[in-house]
Amino acid sequence: MPDQRPLHFAVIGAGAWGTAVASHLARRNQRTTLITRRPEHAVTMQLARENRDYLPGFKLPESLVVTSDLHAGLLDTDVVLIASPSHALREWCQRIKAELAARQPQLFISLVKGLEVGTQLRPSEVMAQAFPGANVATLTGPTNAAEVAQGLPAAVVLAVAEPGDFVDRVQAAVSGSTLRLYTSDDLAGAEYGASLKNIYAIAAGFCDGLKLGDNAKASLITRALTEMVRVGETLGAKKETFYGLSGFGDLVATCHGAWSRNREFGEKVGAGHPVVELLAGRRTVVEGYRTAQALHELCLQKKITAPILGEVHAILYQGKKPLDALMALMTRELKRETTSPFAKK
Repeated sequence: MPDQRPLHFAVIGAGAWGTAVASHLARRNQRTTLITRRPEHAVTMQLARENRDYLPGFKLPESLVVTSDLHAGLLDTDVVLIASPSHALREWCQRIKAELAARQPQLFISLVKGLEVGTQLRPSEVMAQAFPGANVATLTGPTNAAEVAQGLPAAVVLAVAEPGDFVDRVQAAVSGSTLRLYTSDDLAGAEYGASLKNIYAIAAGFCDGLKLGDNAKASLITRALTEMVRVGETLGAKKETFYGLSGFGDLVATCHGAWSRNREFGEKVGAGHPVVELLAGRRTVVEGYRTAQALHELCLQKKITAPILGEVHAILYQGKKPLDALMALMTRELKRETTSPFAKK
């Protein structure tokens, strides 16, 4: 009979998504510790039983432990989930490694949706470097943090380097009536999909800011999916992964959701707001901005054709006007629409 005892989860990072995941795990009666970056943030959350900085209006489960003490929070932990911006992931891994006791967690899960700028490494690759020999994974999908915190139904995918009995146990522990977890062995596909969709959400925001209409936005998302498949498959992922939760599912949610930081950021750029001003003083991270740089460099290195990604990068980093980028895409060489990737060639 499978072991049904509660697991001990440590969620590193008390932003909106980390808090929502930790709250869900606690409601699933799993031992859960939420570890904050700032001591004062932990104290405020403990007293208010609410994350007023990043997820206001949702009461934290009484069983959820909140602390900034990384060493104490990692004691006897079975699963570590890291919910940080991509540029902070390596630093968090180094801090975690320094605090781990002799008993190592059985699984390290990234909640990060982006690549490391400079190395172009996926989150699981950064974790694998920090924790040699450890089993690493990513948890991703169409998930608005507020909806998960509220207990509205959602589905996610856990892509893992080494499937096995313990991963099955984690799947059962996380899954319930409000969150269904699927597993996958395509770690690269899940992470590239999660990263690319943020870039395309910025592009969808351009459409909203320019008031181009539903036809333009639908066309953009459709072609973005084709580009996502091409980029991901060239980088070693399985093409079918991009038609699942971590690809198409997350793409649709992030491109349309009013809550999407990447889409909202793109909308403001499309409406004429300077990129530098929009980024200055933000409390929350626009992950697609940094990831556009990392993936653009990777596509150049690998000689991958990615016109939408290229135009988004030109707008964000080279000052190109969104309307000029639109014209460049609309006047590209005419071609036949690619067929389904599942059709025989």
